Amino acid sequence: MRKKQKHALLEQLLITDYAAEGKSLARIDGKVIFVSGAVPGDVADVQLNKNKKDWAEGRAIRIHQPAPDRLQPFCEHFGTCGGCKWQMLPYAKQLVFKQQEVAQNLRRIGKVEDAEFLPIIGSDATTAYRNKLEFSFSNKRYLTAAELGDTNNDVYHNALGYHAPRIFDKVIDIQSCHLMDPVNNRIRNCIRDFATAQAYTYYDYRNHTGWLRNIIIRYTTKGELMVNICFNYEEETARKELMDHLLQQVPEITTLLYTINPKFNDTIYDLTPQVYFGAGEVTETLGKLQFIISPKSFFQTNSHQAEKLYQVVRDFSGLTGHEIVYDLYCGTGSIGLFVSDLAKKIIGVEVIEEAIADAKRNAALNDIHHAQFFAGDVIKVCNDAFFETHGRPDLVITDPPRAGMHEKLVQKLLDMEAPRIVYVSCNSATQARDLALLSAKYKVEKVQPVDMFPHTHHIESVALLRLI
Repeated sequence: MRKKQKHALLEQLLITDYAAEGKSLARIDGKVIFVSGAVPGDVADVQLNKNKKDWAEGRAIRIHQPAPDRLQPFCEHFGTCGGCKWQMLPYAKQLVFKQQEVAQNLRRIGKVEDAEFLPIIGSDATTAYRNKLEFSFSNKRYLTAAELGDTNNDVYHNALGYHAPRIFDKVIDIQSCHLMDPVNNRIRNCIRDFATAQAYTYYDYRNHTGWLRNIIIRYTTKGELMVNICFNYEEETARKELMDHLLQQVPEITTLLYTINPKFNDTIYDLTPQVYFGAGEVTETLGKLQFIISPKSFFQTNSHQAEKLYQVVRDFSGLTGHEIVYDLYCGTGSIGLFVSDLAKKIIGVEVIEEAIADAKRNAALNDIHHAQFFAGDVIKVCNDAFFETHGRPDLVITDPPRAGMHEKLVQKLLDMEAPRIVYVSCNSATQARDLALLSAKYKVEKVQPVDMFPHTHHIESVALLRLI
C-alpha cells in the first residue's frame, strides 16, 4: 500500500467484521480499513477515499471471492441507488449486525454495562414494507460508470427517482422500487411516460427552472392511497391534464393533491398542499387505534413494525392506570395514544404545530379524552407552572430525531425526576450519548432493538430507565 496516496487501491483485501452504519471492517498491519459495499467474508479490491495514519476508508470496487452467505441482490438498481445497501446479506445476518451495533454503541459510548439486551425484533416483511416514498424529478439523470463510456448517453436526460448519493442535482431513474407495494411503480412510471409524451420540463436543481419537482406517495395498510405532486410553479392546464390522466390510469388513488413549491429546497412543511381529488388525507390502523395522516404529517414509515415498536414501549412503561405520562417529541401523538388506555393522563409536547393539530384530531377520532397536546419547545413548556397545572410525570416517553436530545432537555429530564423514562431512538449512537448524561440519576434496565428498515443499516432502539 502506498501510504501517501490518498486514493490508493488495496487489492484482494479480506473483510473480517462489521463496523457500523452499513460499513464493514478489514485490517492491514494493525491499520483499520472501513469498507462500504462489502460484507464480512468477502475478498475485495478496495478503492480508498480517505487515508489517515491509523485508519482508512473506501469502497469495494471488485469482489474476488464472495462471502459464503452472500446473496444476489434482488433490485436492478442495487449498487447505484443509495437505499437497501444490505440486499446481499441474508436477513438473519442483518439482524445479527444490527443487534451488535446497538449493544456496542450503548456499552462503548453510553457506558451501559449491566442492562438486559433483549433479542432484536425483526420484520415479517422485508420488501414492500414502507407506507411513504418520495421521488424527485431532475433534468440531469445520474449515469453509471458503464453509461459514461457510451457516447449515446446524455447527462441532461430527464430522470424520476431517487437522488444519487452525495450528488444534489442528479437523480437515478428508478424503474422499479421494492420498498412499497408495486402500486408505487405504476404511479411513478405513469407520470414519467405522460410527462415525456407531453414534453413537460423536469426540475433543474442548479438553475431553479423546470416544472415537475417531486412526488410523495403514502399507502396505508387499509389500502388508502395518497399522492401529492409538487410543481415549481403553476401551469393549471397541464397540471389538470396530468392529474386527470393519473386518476384514470391508477384508480386505486383515494386522494390526490398538488403543491406549488417555488423555493430552492424540496420541503413542503411551510407550504399548503391543495386537494384535487378525495379527502386530502388517509387513515392508518395501529392496534385498535385509527390515525389520520395528512400530507405534512410525520408517521412511522413501516406501519406493521411501528405496532411492534409501540408494543415494546407499552410493555416497558409498566403502566397501571394511575400514572401521568409525558410524551416528548410526540409528533401526531401515536405513541402516547397507543399506551393511553393504561394511563391516567397523557401530556404530549411537540414543537411542530401542525403535528399537534393532528394529535388532537387523532385523540378525538379514537374517543380518547384524557390526552392533551401542546405545541412548543419542551424546555420552555415544561416549567413549574406547567407541572402545577398538569402534574409531574410518573413516566416520560421520549422519541427524538436522529440527532438525539438537546443537552438542555436532558437536564430538564434530570430535573423532572420521573420514576421511569422510555427512550425510543432511531440512532443508537446519539441515544448512547444521552444515556451517559442521564446516568447521573438513572439506570438503564432493558434495551430492545427493533428493525424497522430491512436491507438498510438503520435500527430503532428502545431503552427503559429507572430513577436511582
